[in-house]
Amino acid sequence: MSYKSILVSLDVDAPIYNVIRTAIHIAGCHEAKLIGLCAADVALPLVGTEDPSLAIEVWQETRDNLSMRRFVQVRKEFDRLSAGFLRTEWRQGLVAATSAIVDAARVADLVIMAASDTAFPVDNYRHADSAGVVLRSGRPLLILGRTLEEIHFKKILIAWKDTREARRAVADAVPLLREANEVIVVAATSDIQQELHESTNDIKDFLVGHGVVARTEFIKTDDEVASLLRFIDESRADLVVAGAYGHSRLREWAFGGVTRSLLKQQELNLLISS
Repeated sequence: MSYKSILVSLDVDAPIYNVIRTAIHIAGCHEAKLIGLCAADVALPLVGTEDPSLAIEVWQETRDNLSMRRFVQVRKEFDRLSAGFLRTEWRQGLVAATSAIVDAARVADLVIMAASDTAFPVDNYRHADSAGVVLRSGRPLLILGRTLEEIHFKKILIAWKDTREARRAVADAVPLLREANEVIVVAATSDIQQELHESTNDIKDFLVGHGVVARTEFIKTDDEVASLLRFIDESRADLVVAGAYGHSRLREWAFGGVTRSLLKQQELNLLISS
């Protein structure tokens, strides 16, 4: 099990150096093809009683600035940093960022993007919505924290809850888990029952079959979210693996408390699957 094709989404307004550098490192470790993507668009203006032609002109100029200046700048940085890397591809488009990533994810085993200013951005034309990407793409999403400096994920936590999404996330993370020095399966709950021990033991056995040795940590708590976030912070983990589980698939805001809280941690490196 390995990644053979990696898609890295590059935000038109955010720093991209560390994102590209990390994507190159992961692609290199797995001899994978690296696909760079930069996409954004501008919402059509709301035309009022004043001259609509002026609003349309500004809208078109903003779009032209994206396609003829910003996309070019981002591609130059991608090409510069990936020079010498054998297999790369570039994609760009005047289309809403989230939709572009979802469509391009068809060709990828793993999608990488940087954490945005907010987990659920207001401008979905210009900035990708990580919640929307993970729900709609059908691929694992690696969200890189905004303060990322170290590109090696040596200590990885698995936020465990026996759900389909968490199982999928563990399987999707195996290529990264193999490279870690320490893997911890952590479960935070108010009721630590035998079933929880059985599920974590099964996950550890699954990982052993893929060459990964993990240990378990159980946190008995009435505040699952706060306790898990505290444990993550105190452990100084390089990466957290989690399932994007919630109460509904109809809307991103319906994510469960743990998932929403993890997505809001802008400085956290997070691999999440649905």
